[in-house]
Amino acid sequence: MKNTMKIFTVFTFLLITSFMIAQNDNRGFEIAQESEMADNGWNSSEMELMMTLKNKSGQETIRKLRGIMIEVENDGDKSLVVFDNPTDVKGTASLVYTHKTGSDDQWLYLPALKRIKRISSRNKSGPFMGSEFAFEDMASQEIEKYEHKFIEASKANDEECYLVERYPVDKKSGYKRQQVWFNKGNYRIEKIDYYDRKDQLIKTLTYSGYKSYKDKFWRADKMVMVNHRTGKETVIEYLFHRLDIGLTDNDFSQNSLKNVK
Repeated sequence: MKNTMKIFTVFTFLLITSFMIAQNDNRGFEIAQESEMADNGWNSSEMELMMTLKNKSGQETIRKLRGIMIEVENDGDKSLVVFDNPTDVKGTASLVYTHKTGSDDQWLYLPALKRIKRISSRNKSGPFMGSEFAFEDMASQEIEKYEHKFIEASKANDEECYLVERYPVDKKSGYKRQQVWFNKGNYRIEKIDYYDRKDQLIKTLTYSGYKSYKDKFWRADKMVMVNHRTGKETVIEYLFHRLDIGLTDNDFSQNSLKNVK
């Protein structure tokens, strides 16, 4: 009788635990889905940015760049980024086709070589243009790319948030998991912690200076990516941002990499 009760107790515990895990997984996905839905409908956008690379000693390298993006129905966003200065990176351009499932398509135009380099899925964890952002960070973060788990109510940037853990589906990702703080009020992302394949915290991305565009879409004025391993950081500041500007797929062809002015 005692053994029967012990087995029953263990079975009940496992059943309850499995139910709680499933509930947290569902809630985590629902929060991420709410965030994605809240940002649907901006169609296309353009922006001007300043990227500041800081080394451990505090020395800075400043770059000016501009970009355009477009939403794609039933798939991930497309983006095109062009570096305008300094001279050593002028004319370098990055084109990204994000996909909800499968590997993203990414290309880099190198003006000195006058050729387009395709970024393989094996190299997407590498640094983007010497910054603390990886190539995979430059793609839109579609919810289908992750498995999600709700962790707890938490705070980030003095804002009440939902803390959700997400696990990349793609085994070629440079990350084992990410912890994401979603704002409770509007589901914008306040902060992301990135853990490498050994499950060590490697980077933290913090968003600040949020502004509302068209009374619906939140965009941060500033993003700071800190590498905890090297002490380096990359700061991206948005100098200009405009939504719903009428771009089409033709603006995001591979030829546009070479012809962009």
